[in-house]
Amino acid sequence: MNVTTTHHASATTTARRAGRRLAAAAAAVAGTAAVALTLSAVAGSAAASASSAPVKAAAVQLDCAAAPSACGYPDATNTGVPAGTKLLTVPGQVSSGPGWYYDSRGWVEVDGNGADLSGLYIPMNLDITASNVTINDVQVVTSGASSFGISLRHTANVTIENSTISGVNATTGRVANAIDDIYGDSTGMVIKGNNISDWRTAVQVSAGLVAGNYIHSPGYIAGDHVNGIYDTGSAQPLTISGNTIFNSMNQTDDITLEASASGQTVANKTITGNLLAGGGYSIYGGDSLGNATSDIVVTGNRFSTLYYPNSGAFGPVAYYDATGPGNTWTGNTSDATGNTITS
Repeated sequence: MNVTTTHHASATTTARRAGRRLAAAAAAVAGTAAVALTLSAVAGSAAASASSAPVKAAAVQLDCAAAPSACGYPDATNTGVPAGTKLLTVPGQVSSGPGWYYDSRGWVEVDGNGADLSGLYIPMNLDITASNVTINDVQVVTSGASSFGISLRHTANVTIENSTISGVNATTGRVANAIDDIYGDSTGMVIKGNNISDWRTAVQVSAGLVAGNYIHSPGYIAGDHVNGIYDTGSAQPLTISGNTIFNSMNQTDDITLEASASGQTVANKTITGNLLAGGGYSIYGGDSLGNATSDIVVTGNRFSTLYYPNSGAFGPVAYYDATGPGNTWTGNTSDATGNTITS
């Protein structure tokens, strides 16, 4: 603030000195005060014209789905394990570390509170039963009809970041749930900066923060319901922010808020700043079973026509109750035109 003030004062002083020099020069040339007055009037008129000139608004960047990172959204260039990172394969090169171990029955178990896993390639389920765990720069690849990439069971404060989670392929090798809070009771989860592909459900959580992930290229086996981010319904606070979620299927969603049974309240969910495309509807807003919803905030999201003219095959949003207490739908726009998307 001081730098700005000093600069402004300096500019004002300079302008005043320049004005005095201009007036003196005019008087010397013309020899009358009238000429100086005329010059002053002309300068004042020019300043007034400049101050009233219209300021062009910054152009809104459109078609961000073509290259999300160019618009500041996640894509393959800025999520997942960074290119060139050397990973050790489990169990071939390493089979245990502080707080974790390879279980010969076919998964990696994290059972030590405070464990920090990094720089690993894990071709199987990574199961977390401890708290205050960090998963960073880890690649998990697995598949199966009811498979889990990273599973959480009764945890607190688990962070999964800058990692790559996927199935083996997009058909029979898809992963059922890439990241899954199995019992829906984990707290303090942070899921950010991950690259997730070949999934039936990419992220299934009910609380915490899901931010800056690139969720794309879903997999499919006959009978699957395909979900980008799936909240099974609760009143626990959940923020879904700044993700790119591309679901090329014409079912089910990019983001679903849904109770597990009628009569439950779905509340305290924020969906903001995401780039969305595809699914049957891009967003399911929480009252598909006639549930009461409150404090469902959906703001500043972009809906792309990458796969379907209305973002989702049937539209951008369904089952959103705009009349629910605290429910807010604002600033949501079309990626193709910049026009407002209404609920």
